[in-house]
Amino acid sequence: MITGKNQIGYKQSAEGAKTYKTANPVTNSDNPTVFYEATQLEIDEACSLAAHAFSTYSKLPGVKRASFLNAIADEIEALGSDLISMYMQESGLPEGRAQGERGRTLGQLRMFSKLVKKDTWRVPLLQDEGGNLKKTYIPLGPVVVFGASNFPLAFSTAGGDTASALAAGCPVIVKSHPMHAGTGEMVATAITKAAQKTGMPEGVFSNLNSSGKEVGEQLVKHKGIAAVGFTGSHNAGRALYNLAAARETPIPVFAEMGSVNPVVITQQAISKRAAQIAETYAASITQGVGQFCTNPGLIITVKSEETTHFIEILAKHLEAAPDGCMLHTRIQEGYEKSKNEIKEQESVSLKVVGSSSKPNHTTAALAVVDGTSFIANKTLHKEVFGPFSMVVFAEDENELLKIINSLEGQLTATIIAEDNETTALQDITLALQNKVGRIIYNGVPTGVAVVDGMTHGGPYPASTDSRFTAVGNHSIMRWVRPFSFQDFPTALLPDYLK
Repeated sequence: MITGKNQIGYKQSAEGAKTYKTANPVTNSDNPTVFYEATQLEIDEACSLAAHAFSTYSKLPGVKRASFLNAIADEIEALGSDLISMYMQESGLPEGRAQGERGRTLGQLRMFSKLVKKDTWRVPLLQDEGGNLKKTYIPLGPVVVFGASNFPLAFSTAGGDTASALAAGCPVIVKSHPMHAGTGEMVATAITKAAQKTGMPEGVFSNLNSSGKEVGEQLVKHKGIAAVGFTGSHNAGRALYNLAAARETPIPVFAEMGSVNPVVITQQAISKRAAQIAETYAASITQGVGQFCTNPGLIITVKSEETTHFIEILAKHLEAAPDGCMLHTRIQEGYEKSKNEIKEQESVSLKVVGSSSKPNHTTAALAVVDGTSFIANKTLHKEVFGPFSMVVFAEDENELLKIINSLEGQLTATIIAEDNETTALQDITLALQNKVGRIIYNGVPTGVAVVDGMTHGGPYPASTDSRFTAVGNHSIMRWVRPFSFQDFPTALLPDYLK
């Protein structure tokens, strides 16, 4: 058993992380980790240290921040199999997934390290005509990052939000997710060791634990915080957004809140490749027990005999898929509740309804509904977080477009079609483009490459600001703001503007 502690800043000595323990440890029934609720004193201290660190850390040359990020990656890697074991024990996810997510986490840190070694990412602009203006981007200030339940590493303590904020020059306070607090503490310890080894200011990183929402709320409302990063449910993300907007000085909340990720399949594609498409999409729907924000939760196509046959094949694949362990009881219970709510809606039929006798396990489900009913019933538009998908039958191409236009903002959309259909797909492509952050052609939405070309975000409610991505180098732009120097003496300018 690992004891989770609240790590705030660190001592510049061999003593390592500064830790606090309150009188009432909380044990989650779903995992073996014991951790301690952060107190108001700890919240205030973490924010005070972060604000103090910002005055120094934001001014460090990019090469020093790069060294810090590389050191974090090295320290996490040095945790070896102990980290993998804790990850698996807390999440129920397999070893391959744990290793893959660790690799992604290390890759993100080293990617941002490479980016900030040079200050060209700030896009410095020199404008001499009429005023000697020099424009750049400067960091916002201390950032609160909320650990994601479905990604204990890649979107949590040292995940993409933390890596990009540290790269930008912003200290980070992590609100660790209670369902993988042990994994979070191991990574937090690695970050504090890296901070010590590279001489970073105390308070550049802190880790706070809590089983409820109070600590997160206090952090978002704290006057020392300048921005928030969040990956999770719509309800939680919107609550944080509202708190940040209600502050005396509002701050940005960059929340990625999920999606049903519509998939449009043409009649030609179904006629020619029904079996292949069904097999591919059954695997995508059940990947990771459906616990991806890019899970294909909605399939849209025109009603026909071929489409009906396609659904039968897809249903057989989903029925044959083994049950899987979900991340924790709350997610499993939420999945069953959402699935049952869909089942109770008028005009909806469930083609696949499985069950599992194992604790915290579940099986895939497939629902079918006509286009008119889908458009009229907004309950059917909600994300069902788990191995679930819904097929919506349109009467014709016109209704198919109406279905797309009725959707809320999404992270992704997919078009499955034949290459000779490109002209006919123009209206569908434009309609989807107005709803999502990324369109896939003849592929699956699950899987998000950590590259510059990736957009992981989309119109609300997929995210709170569709102008930004949460993945790739460009995600650093969430934590900076444009700034101009006018007629300034060279001696007072940052080195990269001289």
